[in-house]
Amino acid sequence: MNREEDRTTRYQEGSLTLPGTVMLGTGVMIGAGIFALTGQMAQMTGVLFPLAFLAAALIVGFSAYSYIKISNAYPSAGGIGMYLHKAYGNRLPTAFNALLMYFSMVIAQSFLARTFGSYTMQLFGGDDSGRMVPILGVSLILAAFLINLLGNRMIQGVASFIGILKIGGILIFGLVGIWIADSVSVDFSEPGEAGTLGNFLGATALGILAFKGFTTITNSGSEVIDPKRNVGRAIVISIAACVVIYTLVGFAVASNLSLAEIIETQDYSLAAAARPALGEYGVWFTVAIAMMATAGGILASVFAVSRMLAMLTEMKLVPHRHFGMPGSIQKHTLVYTVVLGLILTAFFDLSRIAALGIVFYLIMDIAIHWGVLRYLRKDIKANTWVPTTAILLDLLALGGFVWVKLNTDPFVIGVAVVTMIVLAVSEQIFLKRSPESAQAKQEESHAHRHH
Repeated sequence: MNREEDRTTRYQEGSLTLPGTVMLGTGVMIGAGIFALTGQMAQMTGVLFPLAFLAAALIVGFSAYSYIKISNAYPSAGGIGMYLHKAYGNRLPTAFNALLMYFSMVIAQSFLARTFGSYTMQLFGGDDSGRMVPILGVSLILAAFLINLLGNRMIQGVASFIGILKIGGILIFGLVGIWIADSVSVDFSEPGEAGTLGNFLGATALGILAFKGFTTITNSGSEVIDPKRNVGRAIVISIAACVVIYTLVGFAVASNLSLAEIIETQDYSLAAAARPALGEYGVWFTVAIAMMATAGGILASVFAVSRMLAMLTEMKLVPHRHFGMPGSIQKHTLVYTVVLGLILTAFFDLSRIAALGIVFYLIMDIAIHWGVLRYLRKDIKANTWVPTTAILLDLLALGGFVWVKLNTDPFVIGVAVVTMIVLAVSEQIFLKRSPESAQAKQEESHAHRHH
């Protein structure tokens, strides 16, 4: 294989079906959200947390419009990287926001891995030493890496199989939990001290993490059969399925555990909710679903994230080093993604990982909607009011979340700000030095004229 060939990515057009694409999307969404976020959201907003999931679904519904419109016009395996490029050209906003999305997805991957560890350890009475959760998480990421090396059909097959078992299992959990509970009423009369608007918005922002997996569908772009129709359909189906599932589970947990219990068991609250309702068998059943859900989520996430970084590398928007590795760029970006995920999984706890992910994701999401309003609206025939509403809702959720974190864990906001400054400065230096920068302005004007 010559050197030039070695620098290209290889996409398999028509290798993903509509059901397979939906399973990849719901795989990422359900894995992250429902298993680890329920307790964190309850801690922020008290018993109103099932409503925060619904508020998050509303925001994501407005957000999805821009992604569907762009993917219908320009289906691409680069997904968000390509969408940003269509809007902003070969410039800093494209590279910066695409890298924010990349890091938020790697963070989601680590979040899933630690959730897998937290639930698995419930079979052994918990993890008092604090060492087993990261060890199990790291092992899961390595397993996902090996399956990703085996190609699309294998990934789609495994993700679909896990997805069907997982969704069936979670529906059973939700229905049985509500059936067995003394009452399905959630006591909204005492939201507690957590019941302020800022806290509700903060919990809603966390809830968005539970839905943002729909964006991984955009990364499957040109590999989906009939992408102009099916990418948008897959996004709508995935979000709708998750709204039903999250609502069911939220009420099942709230009906079986007190608020204090939900917060105390926040890293594994579904397993804790199964104990009073169904005894130890219920715990084992829930842990088994959680293990499948998080494993499927990581599999789909590693698949999508490495593709996005490969697309950015092809566009020469990020530096690339082979480090002596054989194979295509896609294989290299897969390795980088896995190594970064392993580091985060080993050293960060769940709530901090989630906080970084949501800040990065919401800023990138605002950039996508602004790109649609400013540059792409006519080309993709988008209404102005939908992306405008999406930007306002994103800013509300982000503001609420940052406010809560500044009061409870300012360190994590500091890390987010410093990371973004370092990203912006290093990307600016890279783009200035890159030989392509001479053509960047020309390409950008060409891109905006020639869609």
